[in-house]
Amino acid sequence: MLGAIGLDARQESAYRALVALGAAEVADLAHRLALPEAETERALRLLEHHGLAARSSARTDRWVAAPPGVALGALLTRQRHELEQAELAAALLARDYRTKAAELPVHDLVEVVTGAGAVAQRFRQLRLGASDEVCALVTGSPVVLSGADDEARLRTGPSGVTYRVVVERETLTPAARPAEVSPWLGRGAQVRVVERVPAELVVADRTLAMAPLTGRGSQAAALVVRAGGVLESLTGLFEAVWREALPLRLGGDGAVTEDGPAGPDAADLEILSLLLAGMTDASVAKQLELGLRTVQRRVKGLMELAGVTTRLQLGWHAYDRGWVARSADESGADGSSPGVSATAGTRPRAAAAEAEGAAAAAAG
Repeated sequence: MLGAIGLDARQESAYRALVALGAAEVADLAHRLALPEAETERALRLLEHHGLAARSSARTDRWVAAPPGVALGALLTRQRHELEQAELAAALLARDYRTKAAELPVHDLVEVVTGAGAVAQRFRQLRLGASDEVCALVTGSPVVLSGADDEARLRTGPSGVTYRVVVERETLTPAARPAEVSPWLGRGAQVRVVERVPAELVVADRTLAMAPLTGRGSQAAALVVRAGGVLESLTGLFEAVWREALPLRLGGDGAVTEDGPAGPDAADLEILSLLLAGMTDASVAKQLELGLRTVQRRVKGLMELAGVTTRLQLGWHAYDRGWVARSADESGADGSSPGVSATAGTRPRAAAAEAEGAAAAAAG
Protein backbone atom coordinates (compact mmCIF):
# COMPACT_ATOMS: atom_id res chain seq x y z
CA MET A 1 0.00 0.00 0.00
CA LEU A 2 2.90 2.36 0.76
CA GLY A 3 4.88 1.30 -2.28
CA ALA A 4 3.78 4.50 -4.04
CA ILE A 5 5.99 6.52 -1.70
CA GLY A 6 9.02 4.28 -2.14
CA LEU A 7 8.66 1.64 0.58
CA ASP A 8 9.06 -2.05 -0.17
CA ALA A 9 7.10 -4.77 1.63
CA ARG A 10 9.66 -5.27 4.42
CA GLN A 11 10.01 -1.57 5.12
CA GLU A 12 6.25 -1.13 5.24
CA SER A 13 5.87 -4.10 7.60
CA ALA A 14 8.61 -2.72 9.84
CA TYR A 15 7.01 0.72 9.95
CA ARG A 16 3.54 -0.68 10.67
CA ALA A 17 4.94 -2.80 13.51
CA LEU A 18 6.89 0.15 14.88
CA VAL A 19 3.79 2.36 14.78
CA ALA A 20 1.81 -0.31 16.63
CA LEU A 21 4.51 -0.60 19.31
CA GLY A 22 5.47 3.06 19.45
CA ALA A 23 9.10 2.09 20.05
CA ALA A 24 11.00 -1.18 19.97
CA GLU A 25 14.45 -2.67 20.03
CA VAL A 26 15.86 -4.30 16.92
CA ALA A 27 15.74 -7.80 18.41
CA ASP A 28 12.09 -7.47 19.48
CA LEU A 29 11.07 -6.03 16.13
CA ALA A 30 12.96 -8.76 14.23
CA HIS A 31 11.15 -11.42 16.27
CA ARG A 32 7.80 -9.77 15.57
CA LEU A 33 8.50 -9.59 11.84
CA ALA A 34 10.12 -13.07 11.66
CA LEU A 35 13.18 -11.53 10.01
CA PRO A 36 16.90 -11.70 10.77
CA GLU A 37 18.12 -8.81 12.92
CA ALA A 38 20.46 -7.59 10.16
CA GLU A 39 17.59 -7.26 7.67
CA THR A 40 15.38 -5.63 10.27
CA GLU A 41 18.06 -3.05 11.08
CA ARG A 42 18.58 -2.40 7.37
CA ALA A 43 14.84 -1.75 6.97
CA LEU A 44 14.89 0.60 9.97
CA ARG A 45 17.79 2.58 8.49
CA LEU A 46 15.87 3.01 5.25
CA LEU A 47 12.85 4.15 7.23
CA GLU A 48 15.12 6.65 8.95
CA HIS A 49 16.24 7.86 5.53
CA HIS A 50 12.58 8.48 4.62
CA GLY A 51 11.96 10.26 7.92
CA LEU A 52 9.62 7.55 9.20
CA ALA A 53 11.72 6.29 12.12
CA ALA A 54 14.51 7.51 14.39
CA ARG A 55 16.86 6.09 17.01
CA SER A 56 15.91 6.73 20.60
CA SER A 57 18.03 9.39 22.27
CA ALA A 58 18.14 7.29 25.41
CA ARG A 59 19.17 3.95 23.83
CA THR A 60 20.81 3.61 20.43
CA ASP A 61 19.47 0.11 19.89
CA ARG A 62 15.89 1.31 20.35
CA TRP A 63 13.89 2.78 17.50
CA VAL A 64 10.90 5.14 17.61
CA ALA A 65 8.25 5.59 14.90
CA ALA A 66 7.67 9.04 13.45
CA PRO A 67 4.01 10.23 13.58
CA PRO A 68 2.33 8.91 10.39
CA GLY A 69 0.25 12.03 9.87
CA VAL A 70 3.34 14.21 9.70
CA ALA A 71 5.90 11.85 8.20
CA LEU A 72 3.68 10.27 5.53
CA GLY A 73 2.14 13.64 4.72
CA ALA A 74 5.57 15.06 3.95
CA LEU A 75 6.41 12.09 1.74
CA LEU A 76 3.11 12.39 -0.13
CA THR A 77 3.66 16.11 -0.68
CA ARG A 78 7.11 15.45 -2.07
CA GLN A 79 5.73 12.67 -4.27
CA ARG A 80 3.02 14.96 -5.64
CA HIS A 81 5.60 17.62 -6.41
CA GLU A 82 7.77 15.11 -8.24
CA LEU A 83 4.77 13.87 -10.22
CA GLU A 84 3.84 17.43 -11.16
CA GLN A 85 7.37 18.03 -12.37
CA ALA A 86 7.30 14.77 -14.33
CA GLU A 87 3.94 15.71 -15.91
CA LEU A 88 5.33 19.12 -16.87
CA ALA A 89 8.41 17.50 -18.40
CA ALA A 90 6.20 15.00 -20.28
CA ALA A 91 4.03 17.82 -21.63
CA LEU A 92 7.07 19.73 -22.84
CA LEU A 93 8.52 16.61 -24.46
CA ALA A 94 5.16 15.87 -26.12
CA ARG A 95 5.06 19.41 -27.49
CA ASP A 96 8.58 19.09 -28.84
CA TYR A 97 7.70 15.71 -30.33
CA ARG A 98 4.63 17.10 -32.12
CA THR A 99 6.68 19.99 -33.45
CA LYS A 100 9.38 17.69 -34.74
CA ALA A 101 6.83 15.18 -36.09
CA ALA A 102 5.40 17.87 -38.34
CA GLU A 103 8.87 18.34 -39.81
CA LEU A 104 9.88 14.68 -40.04
CA PRO A 105 11.32 13.44 -43.32
CA VAL A 106 9.16 10.95 -45.18
CA HIS A 107 11.27 7.97 -44.13
CA ASP A 108 10.80 8.92 -40.45
CA LEU A 109 7.00 8.98 -40.61
CA VAL A 110 6.84 5.19 -40.27
CA GLU A 111 8.57 2.71 -37.99
CA VAL A 112 8.85 -1.04 -38.43
CA VAL A 113 8.79 -3.00 -35.17
CA THR A 114 9.83 -6.67 -35.27
CA GLY A 115 9.60 -9.41 -32.68
CA ALA A 116 6.65 -10.36 -30.47
CA GLY A 117 8.12 -8.71 -27.39
CA ALA A 118 8.92 -5.46 -29.19
CA VAL A 119 5.46 -5.33 -30.79
CA ALA A 120 3.76 -5.90 -27.42
CA GLN A 121 5.90 -3.24 -25.76
CA ARG A 122 5.18 -0.72 -28.53
CA PHE A 123 1.47 -1.40 -28.21
CA ARG A 124 1.58 -0.77 -24.45
CA GLN A 125 3.45 2.49 -25.01
CA LEU A 126 0.92 3.60 -27.60
CA ARG A 127 -2.05 2.74 -25.37
CA LEU A 128 -0.69 4.21 -22.13
CA GLY A 129 0.62 7.31 -23.91
CA ALA A 130 -2.81 8.27 -25.27
CA SER A 131 -4.39 11.34 -23.71
CA ASP A 132 -7.71 11.52 -25.56
CA GLU A 133 -8.86 8.43 -27.45
CA VAL A 134 -7.76 4.94 -28.44
CA CYS A 135 -9.51 3.24 -31.37
CA ALA A 136 -8.98 -0.41 -32.27
CA LEU A 137 -10.07 -2.96 -34.84
CA VAL A 138 -9.68 -6.46 -33.41
CA THR A 139 -9.63 -9.53 -35.64
CA GLY A 140 -10.28 -13.09 -34.61
CA SER A 141 -6.54 -13.82 -34.93
CA PRO A 142 -4.75 -10.71 -33.65
CA VAL A 143 -1.06 -10.00 -34.27
CA VAL A 144 -0.50 -6.64 -32.58
CA LEU A 145 -2.62 -7.62 -29.57
CA SER A 146 -1.46 -11.21 -29.33
CA GLY A 147 1.82 -10.33 -27.61
CA ALA A 148 0.12 -8.65 -24.65
CA ASP A 149 -1.49 -10.60 -21.86
CA ASP A 150 -5.26 -10.44 -21.48
CA GLU A 151 -5.19 -7.91 -18.67
CA ALA A 152 -2.81 -5.58 -20.50
CA ARG A 153 -4.85 -5.98 -23.69
CA LEU A 154 -8.18 -5.20 -22.09
CA ARG A 155 -7.18 -2.66 -19.46
CA THR A 156 -8.29 0.87 -20.39
CA GLY A 157 -5.20 2.77 -19.29
CA PRO A 158 -5.19 6.41 -18.12
CA SER A 159 -8.42 7.95 -16.86
CA GLY A 160 -10.17 10.33 -19.23
CA VAL A 161 -9.17 8.34 -22.32
CA THR A 162 -12.08 7.15 -24.49
CA TYR A 163 -11.90 3.65 -25.96
CA ARG A 164 -13.75 2.64 -29.11
CA VAL A 165 -13.28 -0.96 -30.21
CA VAL A 166 -14.69 -2.95 -33.13
CA VAL A 167 -14.37 -6.73 -32.94
CA GLU A 168 -15.06 -9.47 -35.42
CA ARG A 169 -18.08 -11.64 -34.72
CA GLU A 170 -15.66 -14.57 -34.47
CA THR A 171 -14.25 -13.10 -31.24
CA LEU A 172 -17.63 -13.64 -29.57
CA THR A 173 -17.35 -17.42 -29.91
CA PRO A 174 -15.98 -19.38 -26.92
CA ALA A 175 -13.02 -20.74 -28.92
CA ALA A 176 -11.83 -17.32 -30.15
CA ARG A 177 -8.95 -15.20 -28.84
CA PRO A 178 -9.73 -12.81 -27.32
CA ALA A 179 -13.05 -14.45 -26.58
CA GLU A 180 -13.99 -12.09 -23.77
CA VAL A 181 -15.05 -8.53 -24.61
CA SER A 182 -16.87 -8.06 -21.31
CA PRO A 183 -13.75 -6.57 -19.59
CA TRP A 184 -13.78 -3.79 -22.20
CA LEU A 185 -17.48 -3.15 -21.64
CA GLY A 186 -17.09 -3.40 -17.89
CA ARG A 187 -14.46 -0.65 -17.96
CA GLY A 188 -16.61 1.77 -19.92
CA ALA A 189 -15.24 1.17 -23.43
CA GLN A 190 -17.56 1.44 -26.42
CA VAL A 191 -17.48 -1.89 -28.24
CA ARG A 192 -19.13 -2.78 -31.54
CA VAL A 193 -19.15 -5.91 -33.70
CA VAL A 194 -19.05 -6.57 -37.45
CA GLU A 195 -19.02 -9.80 -39.41
CA ARG A 196 -15.42 -9.24 -40.52
CA VAL A 197 -12.80 -6.63 -39.63
CA PRO A 198 -10.74 -5.69 -42.73
CA ALA A 199 -7.46 -5.43 -40.77
CA GLU A 200 -6.16 -5.27 -37.24
CA LEU A 201 -5.50 -1.67 -36.27
CA VAL A 202 -4.85 0.58 -33.26
CA VAL A 203 -5.05 4.38 -33.48
CA ALA A 204 -4.13 6.67 -30.57
CA ASP A 205 -5.28 10.30 -30.45
CA ARG A 206 -5.47 10.30 -34.28
CA THR A 207 -1.72 11.03 -34.26
CA LEU A 208 -0.29 7.51 -34.08
CA ALA A 209 -1.42 4.24 -35.65
CA MET A 210 -0.18 0.66 -35.42
CA ALA A 211 -1.00 -2.20 -37.77
CA PRO A 212 0.50 -5.67 -38.32
CA LEU A 213 2.84 -6.35 -41.22
CA THR A 214 2.79 -10.14 -41.05
CA GLY A 215 0.36 -12.93 -40.40
CA ARG A 216 0.40 -15.23 -37.42
CA GLY A 217 2.55 -17.81 -39.21
CA SER A 218 5.50 -15.41 -39.53
CA GLN A 219 7.62 -13.47 -37.08
CA ALA A 220 5.51 -10.79 -35.40
CA ALA A 221 6.03 -7.38 -36.98
CA ALA A 222 4.05 -4.15 -36.98
CA LEU A 223 4.07 -0.81 -38.73
CA VAL A 224 3.82 2.35 -36.61
CA VAL A 225 2.64 5.42 -38.55
CA ARG A 226 3.10 8.91 -37.11
CA ALA A 227 1.64 11.30 -39.67
CA GLY A 228 0.74 11.85 -43.30
CA GLY A 229 -1.80 10.42 -45.68
CA VAL A 230 -1.31 6.84 -44.48
CA LEU A 231 -2.36 7.82 -40.94
CA GLU A 232 -5.40 9.67 -42.28
CA SER A 233 -6.37 6.64 -44.37
CA LEU A 234 -6.05 4.28 -41.40
CA THR A 235 -8.13 6.61 -39.25
CA GLY A 236 -10.73 6.82 -42.00
CA LEU A 237 -10.77 3.02 -42.23
CA PHE A 238 -11.57 2.72 -38.54
CA GLU A 239 -14.36 5.32 -38.75
CA ALA A 240 -15.92 3.57 -41.75
CA VAL A 241 -15.95 0.20 -39.96
CA TRP A 242 -17.24 1.84 -36.76
CA ARG A 243 -20.24 3.36 -38.57
CA GLU A 244 -21.29 -0.02 -39.97
CA ALA A 245 -20.75 -1.98 -36.73
CA LEU A 246 -23.48 -2.87 -34.24
CA PRO A 247 -23.10 -1.90 -30.55
CA LEU A 248 -22.46 -4.52 -27.88
CA ARG A 249 -23.64 -4.12 -24.32
CA LEU A 250 -23.13 -5.92 -21.04
CA GLY A 251 -26.32 -7.39 -19.62
CA GLY A 252 -27.22 -7.61 -15.96
CA ASP A 253 -26.18 -11.27 -15.92
CA GLY A 254 -22.74 -10.41 -17.30
CA ALA A 255 -23.56 -11.71 -20.79
CA VAL A 256 -22.57 -9.72 -23.86
CA THR A 257 -25.54 -8.94 -26.10
CA GLU A 258 -25.71 -7.34 -29.52
CA ASP A 259 -28.02 -4.42 -30.24
CA GLY A 260 -29.96 -4.56 -33.48
CA PRO A 261 -29.54 -1.90 -36.14
CA ALA A 262 -31.19 1.37 -35.29
CA GLY A 263 -34.18 2.50 -37.29
CA PRO A 264 -36.76 5.28 -37.38
CA ASP A 265 -39.62 5.18 -34.90
CA ALA A 266 -43.31 5.49 -35.77
CA ALA A 267 -43.26 9.31 -35.63
CA ASP A 268 -40.23 9.42 -37.93
CA LEU A 269 -41.96 7.12 -40.41
CA GLU A 270 -45.08 9.29 -40.39
CA ILE A 271 -43.02 12.43 -41.05
CA LEU A 272 -41.09 10.62 -43.79
CA SER A 273 -44.32 9.42 -45.40
CA LEU A 274 -45.71 12.94 -45.59
CA LEU A 275 -42.43 14.36 -46.92
CA LEU A 276 -42.29 11.71 -49.63
CA ALA A 277 -45.84 12.67 -50.53
CA GLY A 278 -44.52 16.12 -51.44
CA MET A 279 -45.43 18.11 -48.35
CA THR A 280 -43.13 20.79 -46.94
CA ASP A 281 -41.77 20.80 -43.42
CA ALA A 282 -44.29 23.45 -42.40
CA SER A 283 -47.17 21.45 -43.85
CA VAL A 284 -46.01 18.29 -42.09
CA ALA A 285 -45.74 20.16 -38.79
CA LYS A 286 -49.28 21.51 -39.19
CA GLN A 287 -50.67 18.15 -40.28
CA LEU A 288 -49.17 16.29 -37.30
CA GLU A 289 -49.59 19.19 -34.85
CA LEU A 290 -45.86 19.36 -34.20
CA GLY A 291 -43.46 22.25 -34.01
CA LEU A 292 -41.55 23.11 -37.18
CA ARG A 293 -38.25 22.70 -35.37
CA THR A 294 -39.33 19.26 -34.16
CA VAL A 295 -40.00 18.15 -37.72
CA GLN A 296 -36.70 19.58 -38.95
CA ARG A 297 -34.82 17.95 -36.06
CA ARG A 298 -36.35 14.57 -36.83
CA VAL A 299 -35.56 14.93 -40.53
CA LYS A 300 -31.98 15.76 -39.65
CA GLY A 301 -31.89 12.68 -37.41
CA LEU A 302 -33.20 10.52 -40.27
CA MET A 303 -30.47 11.86 -42.55
CA GLU A 304 -27.80 11.11 -39.94
CA LEU A 305 -29.26 7.64 -39.41
CA ALA A 306 -29.20 7.01 -43.14
CA GLY A 307 -25.72 8.51 -43.51
CA VAL A 308 -26.82 10.94 -46.24
CA THR A 309 -26.44 14.67 -46.72
CA THR A 310 -29.43 15.60 -48.90
CA ARG A 311 -33.14 14.91 -48.76
CA LEU A 312 -33.02 13.44 -52.24
CA GLN A 313 -30.58 10.83 -50.94
CA LEU A 314 -32.86 10.29 -47.95
CA GLY A 315 -35.76 9.43 -50.27
CA TRP A 316 -33.72 6.80 -52.07
CA HIS A 317 -32.31 5.48 -48.82
CA ALA A 318 -35.77 5.16 -47.29
CA TYR A 319 -36.87 3.02 -50.21
CA ASP A 320 -33.66 0.98 -50.27
CA ARG A 321 -33.84 0.09 -46.56
CA GLY A 322 -37.53 -0.67 -46.60
CA TRP A 323 -38.57 2.26 -44.46
CA VAL A 324 -41.16 3.15 -47.08
CA ALA A 325 -42.59 -0.36 -47.01
CA ARG A 326 -42.64 -0.33 -43.20
CA SER A 327 -44.57 2.91 -43.29
CA ALA A 328 -47.07 1.30 -45.61
CA ASP A 329 -47.47 -1.73 -43.33
CA GLU A 330 -48.13 0.47 -40.31
CA SER A 331 -50.61 2.66 -42.17
CA GLY A 332 -53.05 -0.23 -42.65
CA ALA A 333 -54.71 -1.75 -45.68
CA ASP A 334 -57.07 1.19 -46.11
CA GLY A 335 -54.18 3.47 -47.08
CA SER A 336 -55.06 6.00 -44.42
CA SER A 337 -51.46 7.25 -44.22
CA PRO A 338 -50.81 9.46 -47.26
CA GLY A 339 -47.74 9.32 -49.47
CA VAL A 340 -45.89 6.98 -51.73
CA SER A 341 -45.41 4.53 -48.90
CA ALA A 342 -49.00 3.39 -49.34
CA THR A 343 -48.12 1.91 -52.72
CA ALA A 344 -44.48 0.96 -52.18
CA GLY A 345 -45.24 -2.73 -51.76
CA THR A 346 -47.00 -3.06 -55.15
CA ARG A 347 -45.24 -0.48 -57.31
CA PRO A 348 -41.56 -0.41 -56.25
CA ARG A 349 -40.17 1.30 -59.33
CA ALA A 350 -42.92 3.88 -59.43
CA ALA A 351 -42.55 4.41 -55.69
CA ALA A 352 -38.83 5.01 -56.09
CA ALA A 353 -39.36 7.54 -58.85
CA GLU A 354 -42.10 9.22 -56.89
CA ALA A 355 -39.88 9.26 -53.80
CA GLU A 356 -37.15 11.00 -55.78
CA GLY A 357 -39.48 13.70 -57.00
CA ALA A 358 -41.16 14.13 -53.64
CA ALA A 359 -37.87 14.39 -51.82
CA ALA A 360 -36.66 16.98 -54.29
CA ALA A 361 -39.86 18.94 -53.80
CA ALA A 362 -39.51 18.71 -50.01
CA ALA A 363 -35.94 19.93 -50.28
CA GLY A 364 -37.15 22.98 -52.12
